[in-house]
Amino acid sequence: MKKIIVTGAGGQLGRAVNRELGQTGEYEFYNVDVMAGENIKKADITDLEEMLRLVGEVKPCAIVNCAAYTAVDAQEADEENAFRINAVGPRNLAIAAREYGARLLHISTDYVFPGDSGRPYTEFDPVGPKSVYGKTKLAGERFVEQFADRFYIIRTAWLYGEGKNFVRTMLKLSEDHDEISVVDDQFGNPTSAAELARAIRALLPTENYGLFHGTCEEITNWAEFAGEIFSMTGKKTRVRPVSTGEYLNAHPQAAPRPAYSALENKMLKLTGSYTFAGWRDALKEYIGKMS
Repeated sequence: MKKIIVTGAGGQLGRAVNRELGQTGEYEFYNVDVMAGENIKKADITDLEEMLRLVGEVKPCAIVNCAAYTAVDAQEADEENAFRINAVGPRNLAIAAREYGARLLHISTDYVFPGDSGRPYTEFDPVGPKSVYGKTKLAGERFVEQFADRFYIIRTAWLYGEGKNFVRTMLKLSEDHDEISVVDDQFGNPTSAAELARAIRALLPTENYGLFHGTCEEITNWAEFAGEIFSMTGKKTRVRPVSTGEYLNAHPQAAPRPAYSALENKMLKLTGSYTFAGWRDALKEYIGKMS
């Protein structure tokens, strides 16, 4: 049975990867995270010697790096720690993967783009992050490209799964709010962790290496996304669309959000690797399985 190390295994994507790849019966998982948990061992990806020791002991066929510092606003005042986790961590995994002949699948983000194009970004478009989060994730991508021999980088966006996310936040707010203000001038692709895990499952056994965008199909804004969540769950809460400026007046944020960070999965399409579901279909599946 093939061994796989999953970092960030306690997060939304880490859990989905275990669930999706576990269905194949082909893999033995070695799950690690910053905190130990059920079937998860504690490990620090920012420690190179620890990663070399871990990968040397497990000798996996692949490492799936779901670990990241994703508190976007907090990173504006915590840049050093953000670079340590989002850039040095992937570098360490890339070095260890190369040393022991493992493939590395690394997850990145739409925040590597400036968000001002007005059209979906492809893998061939120039980057230009505006936040610390985006800058550190881009640095992580470049370290993976520099140090790993065999790698897949998947940029995703607006991710939701098992854990804290926009869908669950909206449903929680709907319990005691008749109306919720949500921005309608930020555009992107809501993406379920389950769909992203399926794309990972499709890529991982192949030699189809390189940079990919991996998001659910079709574009929306946060207000429309919230409206679909309430509609699919039968909630009566109204969505009040507001501009980003209006929202920031009431809820200041340290990090700038990209206004238009929709991604096109061009490389997945060109290589015939995986076709993502539309975001509404993925959301419907997710809500149907919510406990």
